[in-house]
Amino acid sequence: MPELTTIFQSLGRFLTTQDPSLQFCSLQFLALFVVFFLGYLLIGQRRRTAMMVYVVAFNLFFAFKANGVLMLLLPVTTALSWQLTRTIRQSQTPRWRAIWLAVVIVADLLPLLYFKYTNFLVGSLSALFASNFAPLDILLPVGISFYTFQAISYSVDVYRNRFKEDVTLLEYAFYLTFFPLLFAGPITRAGTLLTQLRDKHHLILQRSVYAGLWLIIVGLLKKGLVADYIAQYNNWIFDDPMGYSGFEDMVGLLGYALQIYLDFSGYSDVSIGLAALLGFRLRDNFSYPYQSLNVTEFWHRWHISLSTWFRDYLYIPLGGNRVGRWRHYWNLFFTMIVAGLWHGASWMFVIWGAMHGAAQVVHKMCRPWLDRIPNSLPVRILSCALTFIFLLFTWVFFRSSDIPTALSLMERIFTDFDWAYAAPFFRARPVYSLFLIVGYSLLFMHDRTYRLLERMFVESPWMLKLILLVVTIQLLINFSTGSIQPFIYSQF
Repeated sequence: MPELTTIFQSLGRFLTTQDPSLQFCSLQFLALFVVFFLGYLLIGQRRRTAMMVYVVAFNLFFAFKANGVLMLLLPVTTALSWQLTRTIRQSQTPRWRAIWLAVVIVADLLPLLYFKYTNFLVGSLSALFASNFAPLDILLPVGISFYTFQAISYSVDVYRNRFKEDVTLLEYAFYLTFFPLLFAGPITRAGTLLTQLRDKHHLILQRSVYAGLWLIIVGLLKKGLVADYIAQYNNWIFDDPMGYSGFEDMVGLLGYALQIYLDFSGYSDVSIGLAALLGFRLRDNFSYPYQSLNVTEFWHRWHISLSTWFRDYLYIPLGGNRVGRWRHYWNLFFTMIVAGLWHGASWMFVIWGAMHGAAQVVHKMCRPWLDRIPNSLPVRILSCALTFIFLLFTWVFFRSSDIPTALSLMERIFTDFDWAYAAPFFRARPVYSLFLIVGYSLLFMHDRTYRLLERMFVESPWMLKLILLVVTIQLLINFSTGSIQPFIYSQF
């Protein structure tokens, strides 16, 4: 039977071939997840060991599809981090516990430093000493920053006795390789995931399944529909800002601010939704960040799992705000520099982090005067507008490939901006314009409105849920750009 032979050959190629396009928002992944989910339901969560083996096997397969042979780094990191952390737990003296903690942190960080920062470091030294440098052929494993940070948080929490339960290697592998979190977070603490995994009464509840489905639909619309569509024009702007008018560059900058939020928050929604379908409750990773009244508040709302990680494992160990005034400012500024560098091995990310660090320091310094200003509606609107404008122009450095490109973009906006371009632009790009207007309108939606929509979906008939899912998938197909746009944060 030639048809059967072809099917088996195709299946064999799928199982043994790397495919980075297998992302959450791809139809291929959604079909694969349905097959996986049926097996997950058949095994059942009461057969806990079998369930964990099944999920870990799928986790590693998913890692292989994204990284090829580099996925071997994940199980090696898992086994090494687990064993070294057990040594911390078994050590009797504070001195040896501290030594083993340093060892496990270095062991976790070394692969990240090598794959992500080798070329950056050598290139910077080469530029400093005016020598020729050919970048090394180093591929960055997708998701290495996220699972490295999860491994470090587990080890530090064990060292601090914040997580006192002894876990098996299988449990730890489930935690560190859990596929909804593997490549995009949210960066989840052991106390959140492993506690639920060990709960004997932990079951998949109907309401959590429906809430998870809601998040998946919202995430697909955010990332797979709007963010991927508007990315095309945004890329043109940042590739050649001098080739467009100031108005077009400004629209592209607004588009990128919307794109990066929808891209990452949409991917986080899908991640949290997939986990909910499997019976695990994860914390929200975004909370209307563009509604922030200052930069400090922005970092309480944006990429919450990362900002709290830096707070708990870098800022507080440096002394946080429990030190002198200027040391406190330095701790804050330095933490944001490191956060910027975490996003990518480039001086552009360092500049971006420095801008946010400086803004937070200025905000802290001005708090005594700012607190005297009445918290009226006009003041809140003005604060929100000024904060958003600042954020908008920090995205210029985040997205631009180099400083000349960033300066060129801002120069065009400030010297060649003309509202006369608006009408022709809207006529030429009606879908982009519509997505931009609707997208920004929804960004300032009140949380009560969103929760109402979520509750209406959860309580709606199953047929309506199915129709909404089918319509969402059809929209993804209709507006597809030919390929799924790379998830922005996968490069970090």
